[in-house]
Amino acid sequence: MIKIPYITALTTYFSYGLLFAFGQLRDFFRNLFDWSKDNNLHGYAPICLGLEDFYIRRLYRRIQDCFGRPISSPPDAWFDVLERVSNDNNKTLKRTTKVSRCLNLGSYNYLGFAAADEYCTPRVIQCLKKYFASTCSSRADGGTTTLHSELEEAVANFIGKPAALVTGMGYVTNSAILPVLIGKGGLIISDSLNHNSIVNGARGSGATIRVFQHNTPSHLEDVLREHIAHGQPRTHRPWKKIMVVVEGIYSMEGEICKLPEIVSICKKYKAYVYLDEAHSIGAIGKTGRGVCELLGVDTADVDIMMGTFTKSFGSCGGYIAGSKELIQYLKYTCPAHLYATSISPPAAQQIISAIKVITGEDGSSRGAQKLAQIRDNSNYFRSELLKMGFEVLGDNDSPIMPIMLYNPGKIPAFSRECLKRNVAVVMVGFPASPLLLSRTRICISAAHTREDMVKALEVISTVGDMVGIKYFPAEPSKSELEENRLKVE
Repeated sequence: MIKIPYITALTTYFSYGLLFAFGQLRDFFRNLFDWSKDNNLHGYAPICLGLEDFYIRRLYRRIQDCFGRPISSPPDAWFDVLERVSNDNNKTLKRTTKVSRCLNLGSYNYLGFAAADEYCTPRVIQCLKKYFASTCSSRADGGTTTLHSELEEAVANFIGKPAALVTGMGYVTNSAILPVLIGKGGLIISDSLNHNSIVNGARGSGATIRVFQHNTPSHLEDVLREHIAHGQPRTHRPWKKIMVVVEGIYSMEGEICKLPEIVSICKKYKAYVYLDEAHSIGAIGKTGRGVCELLGVDTADVDIMMGTFTKSFGSCGGYIAGSKELIQYLKYTCPAHLYATSISPPAAQQIISAIKVITGEDGSSRGAQKLAQIRDNSNYFRSELLKMGFEVLGDNDSPIMPIMLYNPGKIPAFSRECLKRNVAVVMVGFPASPLLLSRTRICISAAHTREDMVKALEVISTVGDMVGIKYFPAEPSKSELEENRLKVE
């Protein structure tokens, strides 16, 4: 867990307090002088209520130019960012015709498949001509093509599971499938920092939900033992089913799940393991097969394996992999399969082609090269950021590198100054992160060259000095060490 320095926490609270006080003061005078301009329909309650509306109007809109920046090119290592202007203090933003060519440190393009590829792109274009853009139907009706069946077989083989089911959206894979797998009388034990799609899926299931401290197997065991002993609330009957839900790489922390310990505990207490590999599949492991391969966990020990195609495969959609009985059951019961439009055929072809490149079935070694490149790029970039004195979250091999900012005023300052220097970064603030834990999230790609990363590091270091986010002393450079040695001599 992140330990915030006392002074940093104090100044961050002070900043939010100041923004809140001035916002309330402005609302008071607006209500006082503009009471006749009330736009609410008489008899209707306002749609936007409470602190959420206040936060959007008085805090978020001040910095909304740092979020949702439109792009006009593929999300490759470099992409085109459209410039926007505001004439009403950031309440509305209008696109201009000006374009900035920026280094892309925000997209989930881990293996570089999001841009034109010599193997994937021609096959996707051919598929588009044959099947067009959409099936215009759900999988249970007329939305299953030979490509969908081929994709599910390819995913199952790649993951190392007997069968797989693909859906058209990664978020829905969690939020729609969890309620099918467990319901009332069941117990979901979720990591405290799991993704919102898992949170919503768990809430929609009707099961009892408990959380354990982030990536802490010992606390997971305590929670399991306690709730197995007490049973269901009020009745104290045994739980119908217990499911532990974790992620392979946590998207806002860049940390890799302690899967071997968690699997061992779940075996001990006869709980199912649900693993979300949205950010780990394709990105880590010697052959790109995710956290199980990286940490030496047999996929047979993980009951349900979920992942998305939006990160390492340059496409869209998600999958669930498991036993044949499980996948057959989901085909009869999962709303994402029965009612949602199936994944676009060109998108399916992109995934199939990307898997073939990763596994070497395209007849080249480009897949192995991409995997080695993303690993080297990630570890190099992380080590250099740490040397500069930044507080960087996450583990080695993870392509996600959050840099802690804390203070809300540093969000727009860091984002705008990086953009001026043609580096595009993603900012993360409340409610996507806790109030005090604002950060910028760097995503590294195999498409980045060493020159790209050196430029990014130079810009981030310069802006970091300006904004004041180097919370640790920087390591001395080789030239400084040599100078010090000569002085001593």
